[in-house]
Amino acid sequence: MKMVNVQEQVIDRSLSPFHKSLYRLYRNRATMLSVALLVIILLLCLIGPELLHWRYDEVDWEHMGVAPDWVSGHYLGTDANGRDLLARILQGGRISLMVGLLATAVSLVIGVTYGAIAGYVGGRLDHIMMRLVDVLYALPFMFFVILLTVYFGRSLWLIFIAIGAVEWLTMARIVRGQTLSIKQRSFIEAARLSGAGNAAIIFRYIIPNTLGPVIIYATLMVPQVILFESFLSFLGLGVQEPMTSWGVLIAEGAAEMESSPWMIIYPAVFLSLTLFALNFIGDGLRDAFDPKDR
Repeated sequence: MKMVNVQEQVIDRSLSPFHKSLYRLYRNRATMLSVALLVIILLLCLIGPELLHWRYDEVDWEHMGVAPDWVSGHYLGTDANGRDLLARILQGGRISLMVGLLATAVSLVIGVTYGAIAGYVGGRLDHIMMRLVDVLYALPFMFFVILLTVYFGRSLWLIFIAIGAVEWLTMARIVRGQTLSIKQRSFIEAARLSGAGNAAIIFRYIIPNTLGPVIIYATLMVPQVILFESFLSFLGLGVQEPMTSWGVLIAEGAAEMESSPWMIIYPAVFLSLTLFALNFIGDGLRDAFDPKDR
């Protein structure tokens, strides 16, 4: 036991702060297991539909609403319309994960830029920009989505717009708080004295130094966005037929839960495992890289 502690002390002294954080992340078993699980789910969703005999929108008229059956090739059964459930789950995973990643990326671009500008400029502009954030926070999320649906119709791109228009608000606040601290440091003053403009300081010095908390929060945001998409699809405001997502599959399974329980169990398992894995990864990154937790 003492030998292990001595080895860890030697390793801790020989590594840079960044590599120490990576080492702490590597030592977190829950995080590593979550990474492995997430990689498996991603590979299944990306490659799986191409390897299956049945397509997600293909109807098997002889096996409609059947339980899992390896003989017919419907390994997780079929839905009420005779479509292979495994193929639809993997295709739905593509949509749900794409929405989660792309909507999070859009939220990051808007929120990080907005928060960095507000925090760096300060004064009246900062006050106006953050009051706008408060106003947008007060708007009910579902009312905003329904309003967009009425005017623009239901589409996959609408989900990106609706989720991205809400999720960037918290990121803007986080980055603004980081910027207020960073802009007081000596290297920012040195950049000003060297003749760097405000835009250069924001994008070359401010934003790169906020990436630690940003990456951690982004990892925690992805499962939240996926859950939002699933909720919208469950209400019928998200992905439309013949395309599918985990939220759509869960909504369809809920309608057939008594007669065909597998229709809701398997999509819910995939969604739950993905959300748990992403949350554990986010917690692991926070524990490893957040200075407040060291």
